Amino acid sequence: MRIFVTGTAGFIGFHLAELLLQEGHEVAGFDGLTDYYEVSLKESRRAILNQHARFHDTVAMLEDKAVLHDAIVSFQPDMIVHLAAQAGVRYSLENPQAYISANVLGTFNVMEAAREVGVKHLVMASTSSVYGANTEMPFGEDQKVDHQLTIYAATKKATESMGHSWAHIHDLPTTMFRFFTVYGPWGRPDMAFFKFTRNILNGTPIDIYNQGQMARDFTYVVDLVRGIRGLMDAIPGGPETAVDGDSLSPAAPYRVVNIGNSTSVPLLDFIEAIEEACGTKAIRNYMPMQTGDVVATWADAGLLHRLTGYAPETDYRTGVAAFVDWYRDYYEL
Repeated sequence: MRIFVTGTAGFIGFHLAELLLQEGHEVAGFDGLTDYYEVSLKESRRAILNQHARFHDTVAMLEDKAVLHDAIVSFQPDMIVHLAAQAGVRYSLENPQAYISANVLGTFNVMEAAREVGVKHLVMASTSSVYGANTEMPFGEDQKVDHQLTIYAATKKATESMGHSWAHIHDLPTTMFRFFTVYGPWGRPDMAFFKFTRNILNGTPIDIYNQGQMARDFTYVVDLVRGIRGLMDAIPGGPETAVDGDSLSPAAPYRVVNIGNSTSVPLLDFIEAIEEACGTKAIRNYMPMQTGDVVATWADAGLLHRLTGYAPETDYRTGVAAFVDWYRDYYEL
């Protein structure tokens, strides 16, 4: 297949592109290489992908509609996987405009090009943050998601609604996947697991919010991209494509699917796993709850399994050890 992937210099996009290339597909990558976090890390990921003869690379912003359009139309993909976004819950409190531009306008530009090319399937990333103020767990795709707590989450919910309307108007098969707290090798330096590892190894304090009374459905990045890969082949259509408990829309070839580990791990247990992998204890700085944060996340990933036969299964201790090994190797510690 010919697959166009946005965000290939990013954490998740890099891993997905590698998997697709290993399977023998032709992959076109698109990334803006923004300086939200260290560009050198993005360039390192990009350099690895560019070693593949079947990888084609474009560096530009999603908001540049003409460049994005030309890259997609010239490649003529069978599928598009849209992962690029302005990420980070906390940064959305400081610079909300970046989220509107990249996540809403940028996603519309991807959708418009997908419509013009007539791809077989448009797969787009959402986030567990859309569950917002919901407290009933595990989070299921059939829950209402009307109370987002940050602009980041609100922009992602907007893209879900945009995707549904586009699927309805243009009969464009579209799948939105909601990922839960993703971690692993080549991760983002702004994420807690990365900061914890860096500070523990440097002997500097780590900030632990809500006095540590939090829990997350930590999802290993390799599991996540395997889930995405499975969903690429689970193309939504009419009722004949539905499975039990499906989120398939009655008005469009469109569905939403959780990808999570189906386990809610206490944050302090996750930190202990990092300490064990690092071989040293953290200096802990307990903090109050941050604005826009949630106490817990927990995915019901049953629909993913029914659609693809796959279920994420990496234990967080195993995944943490793999990340710390990568961190030591990459930073030559």
